[in-house]
Amino acid sequence: MPWWSWILVWVALVSLSLLFFVVMGVRLFRQFMATVKELGEAGDKLTRIPVPAAVSAGTDAAPDANVIGVPPGMAPFAPPHQMRHDYHASKEARREARRQRRVRRKAERGQPQSLRDIEFR
Repeated sequence: MPWWSWILVWVALVSLSLLFFVVMGVRLFRQFMATVKELGEAGDKLTRIPVPAAVSAGTDAAPDANVIGVPPGMAPFAPPHQMRHDYHASKEARREARRQRRVRRKAERGQPQSLRDIEFR
C-alpha cells in the first residue's frame, strides 16, 4: 500500500468523525433549545395568577355560594387557619346537602324521617 493511501484513509476518518460530532452537536443544541422553550412555558403557567370567573368576565355577579376562600390552586399560599376554616365549612355544607337530599328522597317515597334528619333549628 503506498504512503499516500494512508493519508487518504486518515483524512477520511477524521472528516467522518468531525461530521459525526457536528451532527450530534446540532441535535443536542436543538434538544436543549426545545427543553428551554418548554421550561419557559411551564414558568409562564406557574407565574400566571388565576382570576375568578366573575372578575375575568367583567360582570358584577356575586361569586358562587359553593366557592369558599381562596381560588383553586392557591391553597399553598393561603394562611393555614383560613384553609382549615374553608375545609370545615365545605365539609359541613356537603353534609347538610346530603341530609337535605336524604330528607327529600324519603319524603318523595313516603318513608318515615329519621330523628337525626329533622331540623330543630
